Amino acid sequence: MIEVDQLVKRYGSTTAVAGLSFTARPGRVTGFLGPNGAGKTTTLRVLLGLDAPTSGSATIDGVPFRSHRRGLRHAGALLDAQQAHPGLTAAVHLAALARANGLPGRRVDEVLGEVGLTEVAGRRVGTYSLGMRQRLGVATALLGDPPVLVFDEPVNGMDPEGVRWARGLFRRLAAEGRTVFLSSHLIGEMAATADDVVVVGRGRLLAEGPIGDLAGAAGSLEDAFLELTSASVDYRAGGA
Repeated sequence: MIEVDQLVKRYGSTTAVAGLSFTARPGRVTGFLGPNGAGKTTTLRVLLGLDAPTSGSATIDGVPFRSHRRGLRHAGALLDAQQAHPGLTAAVHLAALARANGLPGRRVDEVLGEVGLTEVAGRRVGTYSLGMRQRLGVATALLGDPPVLVFDEPVNGMDPEGVRWARGLFRRLAAEGRTVFLSSHLIGEMAATADDVVVVGRGRLLAEGPIGDLAGAAGSLEDAFLELTSASVDYRAGGA
């Protein structure tokens, strides 16, 4: 389970997250939605121990990620498709992570097969398309067979077949009893994938609950999102 409790994160005089609280439960795909600058990426970074909270907490199974010794066995994440060194092959990249986390070598072949990269495992990552790098990021998240998975914009750069594959994968992972936390700007894809949704704006919680409940009142998830975030978006000089 992912639990965020009264999380505050400030960078100097800027407050990126302002008292945010929500829960993502096992066996569910929980979507994380918000306009640009809403604090989503900051929340994920605190959750995964990449940044320290100013106050409050963000825990996985009740424990801060930094305090957990299981590493990739505890939680897997895709935050940046460019995380693998471009000069390494996918197989070497994954093998190094497996060794560092005390994982059996067979997991490398298993996750490469899971994400459809077996035939290109010997190619340098720098030759991969963005969609292929996203698949490698998913493979990295799956490497430790963790109970909690966090994905930030995982289908960015994927073709329609890849998007369908990712949707099915996330649904299957949740059906296995895992907690799947999915941040994306693609509201239509979120509506087709997630069970629950957390909507944030300006670092604060705007809504939380089953997608059907939020979408039902407004007519669609997109309409609900736009209504909820209308006061959290600042359009300047014609920008989007």
